[in-house]
Amino acid sequence: MNKLPDTSPVGIHRPVLVGIVNITADSFSDGNRFLAPHAAVDHARRLRSAGADVIELGPAASHPGAQQVSAAEEIRRLTDVIEPLIDEGVPVSVDSYQPATQRFAAAHGAAYLNDIQGFDDPAQYEELAANACRLIVMHSVQRHGPATKVHTDPTAVCRGIEEFFADRLDALEAAGIAHDRLILDPGLGYFLGSSPEPSLRTLAGLERLKARFDVPVLISPSRKSFLRTLTGSGVAAIGPATLAAELYAARSGADFIRTHDVGALRDALTVFEALEAAKERGW
Repeated sequence: MNKLPDTSPVGIHRPVLVGIVNITADSFSDGNRFLAPHAAVDHARRLRSAGADVIELGPAASHPGAQQVSAAEEIRRLTDVIEPLIDEGVPVSVDSYQPATQRFAAAHGAAYLNDIQGFDDPAQYEELAANACRLIVMHSVQRHGPATKVHTDPTAVCRGIEEFFADRLDALEAAGIAHDRLILDPGLGYFLGSSPEPSLRTLAGLERLKARFDVPVLISPSRKSFLRTLTGSGVAAIGPATLAAELYAARSGADFIRTHDVGALRDALTVFEALEAAKERGW
């Protein structure tokens, strides 16, 4: 397969930066801030200026207790946001597990579809094979719908991630979806369980996951529950912990990092790369 180029000078893999725009009333970190189309478009433009390579639009929240949103409402929220961004040449990802919303996004020029259920409906595969979107196949212990608060065994979760991707990638490719259209997201936070350990072990095993499947990997630790539990910080103060996890993911070869704070990650990567280059040059 054609791998994404590593544009860093030495020592760290420069990932594609995916800026999050939540067009929702109840996202845990920024609900209702960008529900109005003009607010969402303005925020997307700020993220692009800060260094986002891709803008991901989320028309429904997926945290435990999130409101259920119909596909019709997701499409209504997306319509006046996706169109101006596509017209401006912005690569757009749409985060939805609803087939009607995915169909709308593909028809309106989205470059990526991100499905927290990992594209679990074989009846949809023929349609997915016919469009040009790259597919972000996410794993979760829930398998269906938003995250829930459940206790999990870290070893079983890590084993389950590999088993899930082995089965799902085989099914998608057998349906005619090209290998180089696929991106893996192992899930983090409540998607892996209510304690930090499954998320920590998944991040620590990122290189193993990449080697096992030879498919680009997306990582999304931004403001996640496992970081808040680990540090005792609330959402407003979780930026430093998020950045540490993101840099670890980049150092471990993450191909895409999905983040709320694109500017902080871009600057951190720039400094890290400069220091690695200076180390290579020596005294």
